[in-house]
Amino acid sequence: MRAGRFALGAVVAGLPLLLALLGPWCAGEAGPRGTSFTLGEGHWLGTDFAGRDVWRQVLLGGRSAVLVTLAATALAYAVAVPLGLAAALTRRAWLEDVLLRPLDVLLAVPSLLLVLLVASVRPPGPAGLALLAALVNIPDAARIVRARAAEVASRPSVEALRMQGESWWRIAVGYVGRSMAGTLAADAGVRLTGVLYLVATAAFLGVGAGPDAPDWAVMVDRNRTGLFVQPWAVVVPAVLVVALSVGTNLLFDAVRRAPARKEGRHL
Repeated sequence: MRAGRFALGAVVAGLPLLLALLGPWCAGEAGPRGTSFTLGEGHWLGTDFAGRDVWRQVLLGGRSAVLVTLAATALAYAVAVPLGLAAALTRRAWLEDVLLRPLDVLLAVPSLLLVLLVASVRPPGPAGLALLAALVNIPDAARIVRARAAEVASRPSVEALRMQGESWWRIAVGYVGRSMAGTLAADAGVRLTGVLYLVATAAFLGVGAGPDAPDWAVMVDRNRTGLFVQPWAVVVPAVLVVALSVGTNLLFDAVRRAPARKEGRHL
């Protein structure tokens, strides 16, 4: 069952990932523009609102969304995991407050609202959007890490490691970090989907991508006026975003279930 879930996730997520990463090299040169929202005439997915070939725009439009999503998620965990581990393993309540209380301010602000507020002052590019998406995901990720790490740190084995004089690094990373790998895998699947949703929504609203940028979310926004005339300009990029989200969750869910089953066989 796990192998089937993993294979299904790989197939569902693999197509949009391949298009996103390899598409720009296969797109070729832009041809002459045709009539807006038409089918045929050498454009097998039709033309978009500006008369551009939809298939070429699809090939060009996934890389920014995928790279921004991956960068934002990796950056969020790079900050959240050390913060959560430090807060869970410290025996000083004031240090835990110093580490986590400032994050409550960010946690209270809706992520999309924060992105729009920053964009109203200075519109961010793809790198700025990745930083903003990482920033709004750090508080929640850090609290999940802290909760799971605190449960693991309360085990007698951790106290035994402390009594043996093991270093903080060995306890935090070597034991606690490995014990919470399944939790992180489950959270990573959900968080990647959330970041992808945030990045796509921001691009849909014109944040982080230009109004004519080759981006899947921008394509959905700019071509929706011709949905009933030439639907492929909206349906194809929308389906690719959904497939990337669903496939990623299936992959991480299959990975998460593997350690649990192994532990069950050893019991």
